[in-house]
Amino acid sequence: MPRMPDAKLETPSPVADFEASLDQLEQLVEKMEHGEMSLEESLAAYERGVGLYRKCQTALEQAELRVRLLSDPEQPDNAEPFGAPAADA
Repeated sequence: MPRMPDAKLETPSPVADFEASLDQLEQLVEKMEHGEMSLEESLAAYERGVGLYRKCQTALEQAELRVRLLSDPEQPDNAEPFGAPAADA
């Protein structure tokens, strides 16, 4: 029996994963805002939304870490957090 070539399993990039999760979350919120869901459906949607939110948050944290490592690979912990006010000199 001929063997099928191994398909390369590609995992989505963190950016693509973030974009997809954010899109799903936005669609879910829009659906919930219409108010046409039963209580059970609303609870399930809320639970799914929390999971998507956490997935987005993790992707953002990983992106911030990558930026820190690129900014100062020797000492990434010395990088200022995003949104931090500039130090007065």
